[in-house]
Amino acid sequence: MTRDLIGLRAVRGVLFDMDGVIYVGTRALPGVQEAIDYLTSTGRAFLFVTNNASKTPAQFVARLAEMDIHVRPEQVLGSAEATAVWLAEQVTQHGWPRGPVIVSGQDGLKVALQQNGFELTTDPHAATYAVAGINFNLTYEELANVTLAIRAGARFIGTNSDATYPSERGSLPGAGSILALLTTASGQQPIVIGKPNRGMYEQAIARLDVTAGQTLMVGDRYDTDISGAIQLGLWTAGVLTGISTRDDFERASPPPDLIAENLPDLVNRLRWADQR
Repeated sequence: MTRDLIGLRAVRGVLFDMDGVIYVGTRALPGVQEAIDYLTSTGRAFLFVTNNASKTPAQFVARLAEMDIHVRPEQVLGSAEATAVWLAEQVTQHGWPRGPVIVSGQDGLKVALQQNGFELTTDPHAATYAVAGINFNLTYEELANVTLAIRAGARFIGTNSDATYPSERGSLPGAGSILALLTTASGQQPIVIGKPNRGMYEQAIARLDVTAGQTLMVGDRYDTDISGAIQLGLWTAGVLTGISTRDDFERASPPPDLIAENLPDLVNRLRWADQR
């Protein structure tokens, strides 16, 4: 533990990773709604932040509702939306050209780009940007076209670099594996927006209208969820319901502020701090 946990009383906003923290596959993990209810009852805001770029916020909300977890679309920030917002900011604030985008991804990424004013194309020679995320229906033709676009000069952007994706079957290839293939084929490295990069955290903190020191990041994997949050000064909690083990978290440098078995254990820690 790197800080006195009584300091958790100062937390006003909580960021929850989703895969491995809120659910695994189609199975909700223990204590999710109870954790949300406790935060609400103590006047804290929360946001689900996920590197999964396959769905729109509304689709995530519908999926969560099937697990009896009830949130609103504005309480979900996926790397698809974070990437689209970031790219739009580069165009409007930093002079990048506005041009067509070729996508390796699913509805979440495509809709987010369109909502932020980008035209989509499947023509690799017409693309100004090539944006890649997870695609559970990936085809060789899609990979070929995105590779050709990058080789033709399209700026290469990735939603996230998670090498694996947790599922009920075990760890499956993640968006980072797709980026690795495209990097090998194109010879170009992507700009990556999702966790652990600061762009996604900054958008999440701004949405909750809190400071970094008032924010707790809850994640199941050190490299993706915790390391970037530590660099920005967030409180951090590693939970043991996903990828990283207790040993992984304890050996990390620096480790998270606390390690919890699951969300009920985390809520008990928050309740303890609140009662001090």
